[in-house]
Amino acid sequence: MKTLVKQDPETIIKLLHDDGTFPNNPTLPLIIYKNALDLPQENAAAAIEELFTKNQWGNNWRNGIYTYHHYHSTAHEVLGIYQGQAKVELGGPNGITVTASKGDVIIIPAGVAHKNLGASSDFACVGAYPPSQSFDMNYGKAGERPEAEQNIEQVPSPVTDPVYGDKGAIIAHWKQ
Repeated sequence: MKTLVKQDPETIIKLLHDDGTFPNNPTLPLIIYKNALDLPQENAAAAIEELFTKNQWGNNWRNGIYTYHHYHSTAHEVLGIYQGQAKVELGGPNGITVTASKGDVIIIPAGVAHKNLGASSDFACVGAYPPSQSFDMNYGKAGERPEAEQNIEQVPSPVTDPVYGDKGAIIAHWKQ
């Protein structure tokens, strides 16, 4: 079973700035590949997991996106949508809102808040992280900021793009 990766998807690159509540990431932009994956009808989640693993992103999980603002200060995260769609707010209330649909991939730098604003009943995604990165949970509370900001600065950029491996937007826009 192979995920068919489209070579020229619409790509959204957006640097999301600190909004006073959420640190977001001062140097690494959010990356969204719209309709990047031509997924099989069956076992679409497994196909995404296989793709992410092949490109050295692991610790996979399957679920949805939380309906409250949260971010990870110790890891970057990728979300591959394998069914349904969701309206996702990225970067907090002052960030951007996108509709994520089957075949889309969202690469979220450490510190960038994300929240599900509403989804179809069948919405589901696969999440993964670069090697040796474990996620924490932060919610935009004032007391978490000092440690979170230190953590975000120390998270290394991945050496591969979860979709395109040694090519792709991470290689072009996330400088080591």
